[in-house]
Order: sequence, then structure tokens, then C-alpha cells
Amino acid sequence: MGHDAHGAPRQAGAAAPGSDLDHDLDHDVDEVIAAVLTASRLLVAISARALGRTAPSLTLPQLRALVVLDSQGPVKLAALAGALGVNPSTAMRMVDRLEAAGSVTRQANPGNRREVVLSLTEPGRALVEEVLAARHTEIAALVSRLPAGERAGLVRSLRALTDAAGEPPVAPRPAPPPESAAP
Repeated sequence: MGHDAHGAPRQAGAAAPGSDLDHDLDHDVDEVIAAVLTASRLLVAISARALGRTAPSLTLPQLRALVVLDSQGPVKLAALAGALGVNPSTAMRMVDRLEAAGSVTRQANPGNRREVVLSLTEPGRALVEEVLAARHTEIAALVSRLPAGERAGLVRSLRALTDAAGEPPVAPRPAPPPESAAP
């Protein structure tokens, strides 16, 4: 909850009376945090719905591992753990499950036989594409309801947030074609 100029509590999302909202938000970190948490909740729900429709047995952390492998190519276990922000033992358990599901392969590193290199299988790559396409479709529908000026501001704000977090950018891509109705 934010506070007004006199230190009184103000509901999240409420601008201080008589102030410019943009100026107020520059100084009210609590409002920014509340907005980011709300957006985060929305985006996690969109990802969960995409998983539920396309790969119900896959968890969000497992999807994240598959996306890392898809975007970074073959990687060592330690690199995957680092990209996911988890311990190598946690990443190993996740890889065990993904390998059993046929989404990931492990191979000895030709340059160092003690290291294991992880790769996405073709079914794993297809799964990533299917889940991301479902997520893309839902986000595209949501974003299309925003006025153009709001979209531009959202792009700037989200880029600033992801840059601050060191998250690599995703290239814009066209929406997948709509599914055709069966004859």
C-alpha cells in the first residue's frame, strides 16, 4: 500500500489527490511493485492455462527448462541450473523427468567425458513450440484490446523491467495462424 504526501495510507492503484499519476508513480515504489505483482500473476496464469491445454503433465519449471534448452541450444547441467536459478541437484531431478518423458537427451561432452550435455529432442522442441504458441495467442488477444498508446508505454516499461533483471529478449513474431475448423 502506498502513502500520500502526508503519510496517510493510499489504496494500491489510487493516485494521490491533485497529483500527476506519472509523477506520483516515479516516487511510489509500492505502486510499481503492486502493478508488477499483478501482471506477474496474470502472466503465470496465462502460462498455466497454455500448459493445461497443451501439456497437462508438464510443470511451469519444467517448461522453463525446456525453453532454456530451446533458446540456448545444448548446455551443461551447471549452465541449465544457473539459467533457472536452481541448484544443480534440482536441475538434475528436473532433467530426469524430462528425459523420461522423451523431451531431453543427455550425452557425454566429447571435450570432457565427465560432463553431460543436455539437448532438446524433436518432441521436446515441438512441445515448447506448441505451449509458446498457445501462450502467444492468449497474450495477443489481450494486448489487442489495449489502445495503441497504452501498448507503446507497456513495451517501454516491460523492456526496462526485463533489462533490469537481465532477462534475454524474445524476438517479436507473428501470431500463429488460427486453427481451422474441421470439415
